[in-house]
Amino acid sequence: MTKRLTLFHTDRCHLCDDAMALLEIANAPYQKVDILAQPDLMRRYATRIPVVKQEGKSSLNWPFTLQQLYNYIQEEKS
Repeated sequence: MTKRLTLFHTDRCHLCDDAMALLEIANAPYQKVDILAQPDLMRRYATRIPVVKQEGKSSLNWPFTLQQLYNYIQEEKS
């Protein structure tokens, strides 16, 4: 079973909207975390969003394709 993914994003981010569309196409369950709500997340991800993260794995940074998202979801923890 696929673990839930986290999408680090901000509102009014067109790239984040693109990433959400890919997650929807992939039928991947995910939660959204707005990086503006937490200063540490803002420092970490401000220039990298959208970022997809699965617990115990390295992150998938934008830009990524649908195929890269599928590969990320399916690969073992690294």
